[in-house]
Amino acid sequence: MPDTPYLIAAVLISAAVTWALRALPFAVLAPLRASATVHYLSARMPVGVMVILTVYTLRDLAAPDVLPVGLALAATLALHFWRRNAVLSILGGTALHVLLAGTVFA
Repeated sequence: MPDTPYLIAAVLISAAVTWALRALPFAVLAPLRASATVHYLSARMPVGVMVILTVYTLRDLAAPDVLPVGLALAATLALHFWRRNAVLSILGGTALHVLLAGTVFA
């Protein structure tokens, strides 16, 4: 069994490292808030990421899956343009895809 001073030192070092790792993002975040580059990326990246994910998802689409995926994608876009609510459009498109792929086109 290790000595008591060794255990206390190990706990204190672990606590210090844990605290530092949790405080570091907040210390780094403060200067980035005023950065023009971060502001530009925050405005442009969500659309770019969604386009990349969409292309990646649809690139290997096989013939029997085209119709349910296409209808679900159209419903997702329609819901998003209608309500401008990402959660609603994602859930609605996903639900329609599950419904179409699981029952109608199975």
